[in-house]
Amino acid sequence: MARKNIAELVRFAIIAAAIVIPFRLLVAQPFLVSGDSMLPSFHNNDYLIVDELSYRFRPPARGEVVVFRSPVEPSKYLIKRITGLPGETVHFSFPQETTPITGLATELTLANEEYFVQGDNSAASFDSRYWGALPRENIKGRALIQLWPPSKIGFVP
Repeated sequence: MARKNIAELVRFAIIAAAIVIPFRLLVAQPFLVSGDSMLPSFHNNDYLIVDELSYRFRPPARGEVVVFRSPVEPSKYLIKRITGLPGETVHFSFPQETTPITGLATELTLANEEYFVQGDNSAASFDSRYWGALPRENIKGRALIQLWPPSKIGFVP
């Protein structure tokens, strides 16, 4: 009897892995928001599901919230909103609380496959205003579902 239970458990684990692993690798990933750069849309420790499939069929769109590999620290993932699309010239300013590096431009023309991203809370966001265009290849996916806190469970608008 114990052998049969172990065999059932192993079979269940294999089936679960066959479903979960490809789903996590190709379709969606969990993401935990860290910091206040996306206030009021997302708060520190909000838990999101990131859709990694959509951008295989269409380009990212203005206004979408994306999770991406930081161009400055490639080991970190960040979350920001797309405000500029490939081919556009973006004009921007810095928060008054911030003193930008001398000579930092306030306009940027995006090349093909480049995006301009900003945090909703511009005063607390380290974004394209500071490090420039975001290469398309850095974008992991778009925020699709919010799972935490429970009061905000649902699709991300």
